[in-house]
Amino acid sequence: MGHFVDRIEELKALRERISSDNFELIVIYGRRRVGKTRLVLEAVKDVPHVYYLAVEGDNLRHFRETAERVFQEVRYARGDWEGLLHALRGKVIVIDEFPNLIKEDPTVLSVFQRAIDTDLSDSKAKLILLGSSVSIMTEKVLSYKSPLYGRRTGSMKLKPLKFLHLREFFPNADWKELVEVYGMTDGIPFYITQVKLPFWEWLDRELKNPVSFFRDEVDFLLRYEFTETRTYRRILEAISLGKTTPKEIRDFIGMRHSDVTPYLRNLIETGLLVREVPITEKSNSKRGRYYLADNFLAFWFRFIYPNLSAIEEGIFDVEEIKRDYSHYLGQVFEKAAKQFLIELNRVQKLPFRFTKIGRWWRKGEEIDLLALNEREKKALFVEVKWKELSEKDARGVLRDLERKSELVELESWEKSYGIVAKVVEGKEGLREKGWLVWDLENFERLITSETQIQRGA
Repeated sequence: MGHFVDRIEELKALRERISSDNFELIVIYGRRRVGKTRLVLEAVKDVPHVYYLAVEGDNLRHFRETAERVFQEVRYARGDWEGLLHALRGKVIVIDEFPNLIKEDPTVLSVFQRAIDTDLSDSKAKLILLGSSVSIMTEKVLSYKSPLYGRRTGSMKLKPLKFLHLREFFPNADWKELVEVYGMTDGIPFYITQVKLPFWEWLDRELKNPVSFFRDEVDFLLRYEFTETRTYRRILEAISLGKTTPKEIRDFIGMRHSDVTPYLRNLIETGLLVREVPITEKSNSKRGRYYLADNFLAFWFRFIYPNLSAIEEGIFDVEEIKRDYSHYLGQVFEKAAKQFLIELNRVQKLPFRFTKIGRWWRKGEEIDLLALNEREKKALFVEVKWKELSEKDARGVLRDLERKSELVELESWEKSYGIVAKVVEGKEGLREKGWLVWDLENFERLITSETQIQRGA
């Protein structure tokens, strides 16, 4: 994986900070595997810097050894954190997995604060702290209760790449295969770079591989955040099976009398879950539903977790996943379609510019995507289908969407209707009737036209 895919904005912002004339304290966090280390190393590669990956214990000694290799003067420093940071005045210091320092010694936050206030803040030092434990980073480092509060000059939550970026990793794949890959990897670089095409052959080999990363990956993610992982695992499993309300989750895991809310809150804070409400409602709406934050978790709980024993014994057949995969890709394609529409919105290829987009539901009725511009009172209703549709099928779906749109209270609004599917026959005929129609071919077109814009063509 030599190339560095699409972190252009983030990279630019970081490099500007690193070359500034002031002290900078930059905090970067995001779930494990999302590419934080890679981004920062790319940003500092042309300047002398100390990069230190914090471990479970004895960090002071390890840090000192690491720093000495780059800046000899450190060997004359006092042996504590303040002494070392003093010796590194004006330098670029990157500390990865900073939560490990805090776990080893919670007072390290106050020590760093003192060093910044007395020493670093009037130097050109750049202190960059990275962390995957989203909960520790937000509570201990970023919150106003933190000793470092008010010292930081920038923070960045690194998110997964977008579906359309997968094309940069697999320039020769067709879009159908990219959706299949996305269903497992989401936009998480670590998983994307594991995959070789053809996807199903690779998956078959990977699941037979005794040291496959699949086996321990989710355990590894959960243990990093929580001491007691059993209940959390059960909750994620429930949600992967389509239990999305607190009541359904509680019933599934048998927590009849105890409250599941604190667990759900923790999973949201650590970036493993998201809570959604119908797009027309306020965020505190009682209608909230819970979803797994990324496709990798959804894939793992749906296909790997129930089959761990067979996988361990080397007798698992990838056909078992293949059989159910198309059904599973329904929700995955919804996520891809949402990003596709956001992209179309950005390049102004829609009837109006929307300011928010998301799902809508009430009682038994759902609309996959509803995009709104509240000021102009314009709405776009979109149905997403991971299917090959004839013109007749598509017309049926669009008519039903028009019926459902009546349930959303948007009386005097101007409404448009659209469909995003794997393949739609007779797109032109449908468009003539005023409907918006997209399929995988349009994903290709969007990318081609974007690439030309980027290259100044």
